[in-house]
Amino acid sequence: MVARAYTVAFEGVEARLVEVQCAISPGLPAFAIVGLPDKAVSEARDRVRAAMTAMSIALPSKRITINLSPADLPKEGSHFDLPIALALLAALEIVPRDAAENTVALGELSLDGTLVPVIGALPAAMAAAAENRTLLCPKACGAEAAWVGATQVIAPATLAEVVRHFTGQHVLPPAEPGEVSSPPFARDLRDVKGQERAKRALEIAAAGRHHVLMIGSPGSGKSMLAARLPGIMPPLSAIEALETSMIHSLSGLLNEGGISRNRPFREPHHTASMAAIVGGGRGAKPGEISLAHNGVLFMDEFPEFPRAVLETLRQPIETGTVVVARANAHIRYPCRFMLVAAANPCKCGYMTDPARACARVPLCGEDYLGRISGPLMDRFDLRIEVPPVAYTDLDLPESGDSSGVVAARVADARAVQTLRFADRPDMRVNADAEGAVLDQIATPDAEGRALLLKVAERFGLSARGYHRVLRVARTIADLDGSASVRHPHVAEAVGYRLATSD
Repeated sequence: MVARAYTVAFEGVEARLVEVQCAISPGLPAFAIVGLPDKAVSEARDRVRAAMTAMSIALPSKRITINLSPADLPKEGSHFDLPIALALLAALEIVPRDAAENTVALGELSLDGTLVPVIGALPAAMAAAAENRTLLCPKACGAEAAWVGATQVIAPATLAEVVRHFTGQHVLPPAEPGEVSSPPFARDLRDVKGQERAKRALEIAAAGRHHVLMIGSPGSGKSMLAARLPGIMPPLSAIEALETSMIHSLSGLLNEGGISRNRPFREPHHTASMAAIVGGGRGAKPGEISLAHNGVLFMDEFPEFPRAVLETLRQPIETGTVVVARANAHIRYPCRFMLVAAANPCKCGYMTDPARACARVPLCGEDYLGRISGPLMDRFDLRIEVPPVAYTDLDLPESGDSSGVVAARVADARAVQTLRFADRPDMRVNADAEGAVLDQIATPDAEGRALLLKVAERFGLSARGYHRVLRVARTIADLDGSASVRHPHVAEAVGYRLATSD
């Protein structure tokens, strides 16, 4: 008789169901795990054996075979310990077989039988809910998995508690979801002296999820502005929070089961590899662009990133997804992020200051910014110059609206877009609009259209650039409370598009 339990194998944010079969048969004593396990899964037999010994459960002197089905699917990670132990306990008739078969389990075992938290509890809970099964996971993962709500989550602390639960000696209550954490942002836009045009551009970007390129000399406030961007963005919706948390769960970034409603803000260093930015490496893990899903990806010193890394951003920016292709699998991750890039105007950074610029001006600026290819530059909706702030201005009082006031305007504009795209699940903000939908919502008035056509002809805007100007103009109109896109909205959008043009 074969005993069965279930677990999952992760392919991107998807959790594929894996059947764990356990057979105890006559023969020389052995403990074998088959079904394409990796090293961590193969070592599970020693952890399971030690945990059983800690519970005073002696394994029979027979051949124990664990099969992980489907056998052609690679199995990776230490979370297979608990389902293997559960299937073995069912085969030994210590726990009821039907209870084990109705359970999706994941968790790592210590040698004393303690359950160690693992990554991926949230997508595993969704897989369990789809199969109408109970999820069994370590206590530290219970609050995270319980967020799904569509399935019962049992979160024991030890393997002994698992046995007592399934045998009815001490039934564990279902796990409760962790708290929603939304820590306040201490950084305020009013901390930045001057730069009112840059602040306005960030407000527009936050309202419509538009990509921004800031160019300015060192110390002009580019990083300060970007760091205050999360403070003006609206909180994640319930669907967005679940999407983002699934990716963070796979990366082990959820703290104590709590799901944050704050939008992600990722700022990788310019020495980051392609796998770190796009995803890949061992297990094809999500990269920074996926960890920034529904949030902000800030790339400081943008031209200093390797050229190959920058070029890989082009497709994810357009599609909102990235496919990590490997020989044995193609892993798809969502990555609808807002790219905020910052760059100096040249290598030395002082091209615009005659007293400090090097002797290679203006060629140094052309060479430096030339590292950003034309197709990638074309994908920035707003391009702004961030001039240096005079020393005398640093002593002036705070100016402009606070982050709270700006955030309220952004939230109102996002609310308008939520209603606008209510019947389009593939679109959430103006940056997603395309085709007939874009024509319907962003066609400007006669003056605005004439201006846009003149600019497109004069500066040679690509079709992509033309449509991106329309999207930005639609967002500006939303911030203005206007139902239609008018000439002033188009003029402002064009100004940001051509701010750093040659």
